[in-house]
Amino acid sequence: MRTRLRATVVAGVVAVVAAVVAVPQALASPDGPGGEGAPGDVVSAERVLTPTVPAATATRILYRSLDTDDRPVTVSGIVLTPLVPAPGPTRVVGFAAGTQGLADRCAPSRQLQAGTEYEAPAIGALLTSGYTVAVTDYEGLGTPGEHTYVNRAAQAHALLDVARAAQRAGVGVPEDAPTALYGYSQGGGASAAAVELAPEYAPELDLVGAYAGAPPADLRATGRALDGGPSVALLGYAVSGFDAAYPDLGVQDLLNDRGRQVVAELREQCTQDSALRYPGLRSETLSADGRPISAFLDEEPFASRVDEQLIGRRTPGAPVLIVHSVADDIVPFGQGEELAERWCARGADVEFRPSPVPGHLGGYPDGQTRALAFLQARFADLPTTPTCG
Repeated sequence: MRTRLRATVVAGVVAVVAAVVAVPQALASPDGPGGEGAPGDVVSAERVLTPTVPAATATRILYRSLDTDDRPVTVSGIVLTPLVPAPGPTRVVGFAAGTQGLADRCAPSRQLQAGTEYEAPAIGALLTSGYTVAVTDYEGLGTPGEHTYVNRAAQAHALLDVARAAQRAGVGVPEDAPTALYGYSQGGGASAAAVELAPEYAPELDLVGAYAGAPPADLRATGRALDGGPSVALLGYAVSGFDAAYPDLGVQDLLNDRGRQVVAELREQCTQDSALRYPGLRSETLSADGRPISAFLDEEPFASRVDEQLIGRRTPGAPVLIVHSVADDIVPFGQGEELAERWCARGADVEFRPSPVPGHLGGYPDGQTRALAFLQARFADLPTTPTCG
């Protein structure tokens, strides 16, 4: 009897797992990935398993977005709905991950399925709060083409459109769902770029707030800080991203054979691979004329494109929390401070909180704690506490 009971239970568990896994393209638009569609339209959706965030139903999606030149692209992502949602209306958090790498296997949606996504605890905390979390993989990460790393417009579009896609993915999110944005590091830049672009790009979203942790708001300053340091691979990622977003710039012509080799290698790596392989690499050893890569940031035609990436020239469409470590060793503290000043000068509702915890990685958990409290207050429509002036 016990043997038969155990066999029945095991068979039931296997059947449930099989049902969860075997939902290929539960939703699919008739025109397919290369067809037409508005930003945020869902191309396909499939139920997947996410072992490090088990308290959620996970749906991997392909959705429409626009690249930096407003051309249609298809982006991947994942929508996670909590098994125990918060009381009241469905609330959505558009989640922009920190630097993952350049290879398709590094995409957050894929790493969540593999159990290797380092931001899984942060996503899990949002799910525990009862929020639906829509995670973008960004352009070219997990889909054909190269990842346009830290490109302001492309990552803002991808983040806003994954929030739109969450409403259209058939997971129970209404069109008027209150929505917030969340990101740290690269994700902080994406969140910051998205919240200031939202009024013109996605005015229909009920955007209640955005968290931008340690945002690289000025790529020129960040590039100079990275060059020759232990995180110089991130500068290589940016070189690859510029090459992908602006093929007319001739970025490859700036590099020598070794430089082109390194960029090609980086495109096959995730962050942990690159950090171990290129510590302290000097970028002057990669350029055709022997100058540091950061030297080209002030020269045309690159200077104009770098200037286009500056965040803070638009007014955010919702309250923003910026948290930045005063001793950040990757994204200089001045990035967050100056972004807050630019937004405050435009009359935005900004709460800027310097973190006393040293280091880029050290500032992460402090920012997460503050962000959870901030989002809870925004969803509850409580008064803000701006620090401008």
